[in-house]
Amino acid sequence: MKVIISRLELVGLIGKIQSVVSAKPAIPILANVLIEAIDDELIISATDLTVSMRLHAAAKVLEEGAITLPARRFFQLIRELTAPQVEIHTQSPELATIHAGSSHFKIHGMHKTEFPAMPDLSEGMQFSIPCSELKALLSRSAFAAARDDSRQAINGLLLQSIDQTALFVATDGKRLAKIHTQVASDQNGSYIIPLKAVEEMVRILDVKEDGPCKVTLMPDKIGLEVQSTILISKLLSGQYPDVLRIIPKPSEQPISLHREEMIALLRQVALFAPEHNSSVRLSFTPGELHLSATSGEIGEGKVHMPVNYSGEKLDIAFNPANLLDILRHIQDETVNLSVTNSYNPGLITDSSTAEFVIMPMRLDV
Repeated sequence: MKVIISRLELVGLIGKIQSVVSAKPAIPILANVLIEAIDDELIISATDLTVSMRLHAAAKVLEEGAITLPARRFFQLIRELTAPQVEIHTQSPELATIHAGSSHFKIHGMHKTEFPAMPDLSEGMQFSIPCSELKALLSRSAFAAARDDSRQAINGLLLQSIDQTALFVATDGKRLAKIHTQVASDQNGSYIIPLKAVEEMVRILDVKEDGPCKVTLMPDKIGLEVQSTILISKLLSGQYPDVLRIIPKPSEQPISLHREEMIALLRQVALFAPEHNSSVRLSFTPGELHLSATSGEIGEGKVHMPVNYSGEKLDIAFNPANLLDILRHIQDETVNLSVTNSYNPGLITDSSTAEFVIMPMRLDV
């Protein structure tokens, strides 16, 4: 193999793919990236056996070939180079020479045949969706997923394809996020995407020019193609719990909250919430919302803001971190809160298809 590529182009590829490489690989080859020179392209691939990514970039290919190189060392070297172009030349299937200006380096790698093959998605169900829309759907739902729950299924994001509707759901048992959009797909199915894959998808969807991206779904894997990037991930096994039944119905007269003001006041009063059982009391009275938190060690915080509430006094307590997370993932200036009493979940909605559920906490008398 002998290929010449712009250093900036190569640095860009490295920036996209480096997080896929496992810090503690199960087998040595997974600490490497596969570098291929084919036609007029340089192709870099990485995998941790759950998430795989392949990137393409234009390059001057003088001799086709492939090699796997240790990812961390190779990435560090390319970042330190100052020459505008980099030449990668394999002198044997397990040794590469890097030329950059007056600098020359030799890196030992491993044979390309040891690198795992990219999964095949040719028989999957596909649909297209604007990159910006998919990024919003993923980021506005996955934040509510569990991270280290014993129930493996909720450590991922549920994607359901139902009658040309793509539904995204995530929960950790204390909060829930649900959002949907229309897609051109007649196939129905449920898919649980690992959070690492979701995070990688959000990163590669952050493109300068918004355009369509292609999603491929199979019973055991999901693929995402964005411009010159392909990401494939295994899906989590297991049955996702039937969490949609806990979503309360919107109130006929929901409480309108100014999002930025609510975030500012909630952050202030949360400083006084006890660390062992962090909760903030929301007290609704006609025309006003009072937020308060008390800690025997810290003190007491009380703030208030005007709201359109007109019923009898209503007290409910929420975890401030969970409530702030929901408010941060809403773009509207105002949000709607539906609450019925101190013991049932609260429902937060905006002008989109999103619905956010937050479970109440025990009220301290």
